[in-house]
Amino acid sequence: MENEEINLNNSKVLLVEDSHALAKVYMEYLKDLPVDVTHVTEGRAGLDHIVGEDPAIILLDLNLPDINGIELMSELEQLKQDPAIIVITAHGSVDMAVEAMRAGALDFLQKPFDAERLRVTVRNALEKQNLSNLVKQYESSFERKGFHGFVGSSIPMQAVYRIIESAASSRASVFITGESGSGKEVCAEAIHNEGVRRKKPFIALNCAAIPRELMESEIFGHVKGAFTGAAGERQGAASLANGGSLFLDEIGEMDLALQSKLLRFVQTGTFQKVGGNSIEKVDVRFISATNRDPLEMVQLGSFREDLYYRLHVIPIQLPSLRECGNDIMQIAEKYLQEYAEEEQKNFREFSPQAAEILKRYQWPGNVRQLQNVIRNIVVLQNGDVVTESLLPDLMHSASFPLPAEEPTISPAQTHPNPGDDRPIQPLWQVERDAIEYAISKCDGNVPRAAALLEISPSTIYRKRPGWTTD
Repeated sequence: MENEEINLNNSKVLLVEDSHALAKVYMEYLKDLPVDVTHVTEGRAGLDHIVGEDPAIILLDLNLPDINGIELMSELEQLKQDPAIIVITAHGSVDMAVEAMRAGALDFLQKPFDAERLRVTVRNALEKQNLSNLVKQYESSFERKGFHGFVGSSIPMQAVYRIIESAASSRASVFITGESGSGKEVCAEAIHNEGVRRKKPFIALNCAAIPRELMESEIFGHVKGAFTGAAGERQGAASLANGGSLFLDEIGEMDLALQSKLLRFVQTGTFQKVGGNSIEKVDVRFISATNRDPLEMVQLGSFREDLYYRLHVIPIQLPSLRECGNDIMQIAEKYLQEYAEEEQKNFREFSPQAAEILKRYQWPGNVRQLQNVIRNIVVLQNGDVVTESLLPDLMHSASFPLPAEEPTISPAQTHPNPGDDRPIQPLWQVERDAIEYAISKCDGNVPRAAALLEISPSTIYRKRPGWTTD
């Protein structure tokens, strides 16, 4: 991109002007620019020319003998071409020129204007068109419908793909954040498989699923007799991942005492097995993940700051499924086909109504929840098309992604009644009360409270430490 030059040579300009005399003047003004100008006197002739020639710029007089410029622009919207339109208007029709700008015109020239004003306006429009085309070409060269285990072509996912590509060849530690079910392990595997370590082991540990008293052994291994039940020596994830990648999922759940040992391992690449005396050295690429805000965990004292800065070298924030637009249907169709084949069912597509519900739903469990919904339908139902009636009941009418029996949070429960005499509270206090009330109604379940409030769980985790108490 840095070496690309704006090329105006042979750019096509269409001049739609009913006055031959003025058209001749404008064409004379433009003769010093490397452009090819074609003149027509009527709007219909201009439309015919646009279809056949696809000009980059249209100089459009609003007052034409057959149709006015606004009508021409309206018909132009139906065509695939996207020229830059510069409106030419007399003093008395400035309001119409403003209307044309709202309809999509790039600029307007008020008669009379000199040669330099016209040349500058046309050149600016051409440069903008060329830059826009370069950007589109650049973006399209990276646009993918999927990447390793990911499915999706939305802009947020394209950004994730590019970060993974850039980070994969490095030895730097990667820290992945995102809501539960958003694909953090898929992201970690993509980093590994895209990089030079792809032929070496990828070892994943879920720090939230392993009892704390066993976590050190799971990471570093143990020697025979290290603890009750240690009947023999065992290799830990650190040894198994030598030469490859070690993925520590939900790392925020790791005990602080073990975090200090992990820090030494990250710094030196060396460790000792539980109960052992010898020091082992390995070459491991660290990839960590959490569904919480790691800086909040540092502020709360549940995550070591020095370990955070060692692991949080290349951050990747995975978008939630609801942020990815049409990716929802791409993912749903992929899993429908996959599960139908596994279960030997005939499902092949979604009805328009079912697709609309899937796209409108908030998906608090993200891709994992979508997978479960599709598998449930395929396993328990039969047919060729997934219709609205086959979707779970909670998806039909709830604006929040929760079953009807879940608690609801109403304005009357979280805010003062307009008729009472209580003083107006600061906004942060009102927000705090609403969030704390939602958490209490959900028995301390922050993700469920966040879903009811239509905010991300990370927003709650971020805000709570900063609140003062009365």
